[in-house]
Amino acid sequence: MAHIRPVTVDREVVTAVLRPSYDFIICGGGTSGSVVARRLADDPTVKVLLLEAGGSDRVPSVIDSTLWLSNIGSEREWGYRAQASPHLNGRTPRLPMGKVLGGGSSINASVWAHGHRNDFDSWAEDSGDPGWSYASVLDIYRRIEDWTGSADPRRGTGGPLRIALPEDPVPLAPKLVEAASALGIPAVSDINGDPMESDGGCGFPNLLVDQGNARVSMAATYLHPAMGRPNLDIVLCAEVTRLGLSGKRVTSVEFVQRGRLHSVSAGEEVIVSLGAINTPKLLMLSGIGDLAEVSALGIPGVVHLPGVGKNLQDHILLGGCIWEYRVPEAPRSNAAEFAFFAKSDPSLPGPDLMPTLDEFPCASEVTATQYDVPVGVDSAWTLAPGLARPVSRGSVRLADADPLAAPVINANFLSAEEDLKALEYCVALCREIGNSSVVKPLAKREVMPGPLSGNDLRNFVRNAAGSYFHETCTAKMGRDEMSVVDSSLRVYGIDGLRIADGSVMPSITSGNTMAPCVVIAERAAELIKTRHGLR
Repeated sequence: MAHIRPVTVDREVVTAVLRPSYDFIICGGGTSGSVVARRLADDPTVKVLLLEAGGSDRVPSVIDSTLWLSNIGSEREWGYRAQASPHLNGRTPRLPMGKVLGGGSSINASVWAHGHRNDFDSWAEDSGDPGWSYASVLDIYRRIEDWTGSADPRRGTGGPLRIALPEDPVPLAPKLVEAASALGIPAVSDINGDPMESDGGCGFPNLLVDQGNARVSMAATYLHPAMGRPNLDIVLCAEVTRLGLSGKRVTSVEFVQRGRLHSVSAGEEVIVSLGAINTPKLLMLSGIGDLAEVSALGIPGVVHLPGVGKNLQDHILLGGCIWEYRVPEAPRSNAAEFAFFAKSDPSLPGPDLMPTLDEFPCASEVTATQYDVPVGVDSAWTLAPGLARPVSRGSVRLADADPLAAPVINANFLSAEEDLKALEYCVALCREIGNSSVVKPLAKREVMPGPLSGNDLRNFVRNAAGSYFHETCTAKMGRDEMSVVDSSLRVYGIDGLRIADGSVMPSITSGNTMAPCVVIAERAAELIKTRHGLR
């Protein structure tokens, strides 16, 4: 099917034409919010409002998937940082979250990773709902994918999302596959196939990239074709500040646009899709959370849900194990054309390691000063150790009652000894692959870290560790006292309110989190449409 679609200029709704009331209001036009808004607006009988804090996604650094790194630190992300942590030698790692139509899907590395069988089966167990099981989730993937790779009953074709392998990867990528395979990590044609049902594997990542490196974002796929529909309004530069409640039912949404405060009523439901940092922030600003914490800030408490903002999880990525090229090689495609999943301990139920190739020198702000890192994106490459199943847990809380103030984020990376040990093992594994005889003809020298051990290796890990940009799990789905939403994604104790984004994950998935966030949104839309009898 054709995936090159005509681009419709984004409509920024102004106050004069904004309806006073909508059936459904979606807070957040990111990966999940774009999907929910489109699916609900497919029923022409309902009025849908989508509020996005960022601006248009029709800018070169979003459209061209090879330019994704230039979005980090720009106005297209929130600029959040974690609090200084002793586990990272006092460092404050960057925690990018998309602030543009399409959210993370508009600024990320375009990797489409299903998640492991164990991930979703544990969600089903935690929620008591088999609709979240691996088998059920595969049904959603099959429906939305247009997979261009080898045929597999786990994959879909003909769906709206074109999923492909890198067309012309850098010569290094297949060499890394060969080297990893020689160490017992099976080479596969589809990393979303057998590795997601086994102990791991290596290969080229699945990419959401169309011809000419055009990004396939959720905004471009779901929203652009629906722009101009009379029942869908999209408001850009609209930062949601509070949910309006009548008793314990959400009845309206407040947002600020260009310094002016607006309030719009919701007749049926409000769906919050602001991501794992801003979703708990909005809930707490609206009096939903740990009542002792919100009351201490002068916010009237509504419902006591102590799990709001807790259980923060993120994949940890090291910057990194770097080699200088013998001959400079410019990055291609998404600049990350190799990945593998493996176990740090054979007794684990599934892979806990997920290193990735960065086709440029990737160092932290500390390690960049400690080593002689080459200058230039084509000068060196990085095999970045990554952790897929972190044990460490962090939190998000309000700094104060100002809705425009950044929240306090305690990422808590490496607070668990298990995470530190796993990454030490991962560094050794990445070094073995990068220094292998297969890869050696492409490597002039190992830049860092070299043969470290003991406290030196641990110190390197602490200085190199940062975020994979996969913040999740801060409003988790489940049935225990720390759960925030039920299996239908309804917020406990509040009527007319659901959450549909990565914050509802009970535990983070193995692999990049964009694809599971689309699954969450697709399922949320199904649940809402069934509940309200929509087409």
